[in-house]
Amino acid sequence: MTLPTKHTSIDAFLATLTADQRPIVDKLRELAAHSADGVSEHIKWNAPSFCIDGDDRITLGLSPKGVVRVVLHRGATAPEDKRFSFDDPAGLIRWQAADRGVLHFDSFDDLIDKESAVGDIFARWMETTR
Repeated sequence: MTLPTKHTSIDAFLATLTADQRPIVDKLRELAAHSADGVSEHIKWNAPSFCIDGDDRITLGLSPKGVVRVVLHRGATAPEDKRFSFDDPAGLIRWQAADRGVLHFDSFDDLIDKESAVGDIFARWMETTR
């Protein structure tokens, strides 16, 4: 069994993407970077992650099948809050816990069709979890 490569930089992560994955990741990075003032990007969970006020909130990655995914969370140490709620009028988020959701994108066209809703989700997520 081969262990996955540990990415130490955004560029290292991007270099491993397929031609189909790269445009999806680039667009998601753009949307996340513009979701709030003061957003920073670094590597978390071996993929690009976006922080606000120093806390991770939006982390990109690849599913085991290679589908690009986004994890919405409140940082690694935030206790689960069952009272936390977040409105998802587009129905794009698959909730793993009350304050941890996942979005999947099968293709660039899939993301472009949902771009406005995803941008809205990212901006509201950053504001709500601040």
